[in-house]
Amino acid sequence: MLKNDPLLLSLGKKVRQNREKKEITQEKLAEFSGLDPTYISGIERGLRNPGIRNVAKIAKALGLTTSQLCEGVDL
Repeated sequence: MLKNDPLLLSLGKKVRQNREKKEITQEKLAEFSGLDPTYISGIERGLRNPGIRNVAKIAKALGLTTSQLCEGVDL
């Protein structure tokens, strides 16, 4: 079960923090990354387990490298 998975919650928090720092909505992040807004929402809430390609798309849309987005994401 993915719900309450510490790794996914940690990644979701990083995505949300960086999105809010850029002052963009989930909808804009979805548009910039080519992903669905409900998918972005699920990632931010720790309910989705995104593949590395989608993590890279989100990072690029936020102006980050994949490693920068994942820095500090721990179990």
